[in-house]
Amino acid sequence: MDASVSPRFAQVATFGRLPLQRDIGNAAAVFLGIPWDDATSYRSGAREGPSAIRTASRLVRPYNMFADVYPFRVLDLVDYGDIDPVPGYTEDTFQRIQAGLEPLFRASVVPFVAGGDHSITLPILRAYRAARSEGVSLLHFDAHFDTWESYWGTKRYTHGTWVKRAYEEGLIRKGGVFQVGIRSSLYSREDVTANGAVVDRTFTTEDVDSEGYKPLMDRILRSVADSPVYVSVDIDVLDPAYAPGTGTPESGGLTSREMIHFVRELHRANLVGFDLVEVAPQYDHTGQVTALAASNLLYEGMCALARRRKPKAKG
Repeated sequence: MDASVSPRFAQVATFGRLPLQRDIGNAAAVFLGIPWDDATSYRSGAREGPSAIRTASRLVRPYNMFADVYPFRVLDLVDYGDIDPVPGYTEDTFQRIQAGLEPLFRASVVPFVAGGDHSITLPILRAYRAARSEGVSLLHFDAHFDTWESYWGTKRYTHGTWVKRAYEEGLIRKGGVFQVGIRSSLYSREDVTANGAVVDRTFTTEDVDSEGYKPLMDRILRSVADSPVYVSVDIDVLDPAYAPGTGTPESGGLTSREMIHFVRELHRANLVGFDLVEVAPQYDHTGQVTALAASNLLYEGMCALARRRKPKAKG
């Protein structure tokens, strides 16, 4: 919906003011929300992330001059609504997420998912494997490894264990797992070794500083080649100055501009899915800076896909 025709503060909030519909029709991509945060280990609140991101996305306009695309038009994008969780029941919620995503992947529709805590990526990857009979190369932007074995002795399905579970279940390709933005303190030195057994290359914030986003992404994209690439962005990859509204913030992160540059490079990847998680709006500033950054990163991901599908989309 054009904001020059209908004011941004009018109508029900959908992502980018897209039509809300459950019929994918001719859509090549959809936006959907998963309001789930039962698998957090510190501050909850990411269940409100999809709503906050939709509201912030009222500022998104239909044309991106950097990519020279109209992503909503090129991809026939729709807002697919939310997948309802089952509060208090992780396995039931994961089953619902997988069941909701499988039809999209079978139809070769690219989902852009707003969480929710980071555990939601696991059932999304399960859905891709079930629908396409193959694993994905994983590009994971985060402050944390998320490769821990468990939390509190028994919790194997949390926002800090999903990469380990995805590796064990064969959902991610060997040789195709990359992390960017890692900087958190750890429980022990052994955490580094355990992460290295799962992840092919981890780029810390110091690596980003020394190499720059373009050479770093060149290395990653050469490695993944034409394999299906799934991108998962934890908003805490950004410095808390740019994204205070999250459950486990870590100082010394990327700027929002740096992260936008990373996402824009995805036009060179065979992108099959994209999620952005861990936006907890109750910790955000009154100006909604975290939700604003999140909505723009999702939009830039859509533009990257549209640019790959139709490099020059003139108005």
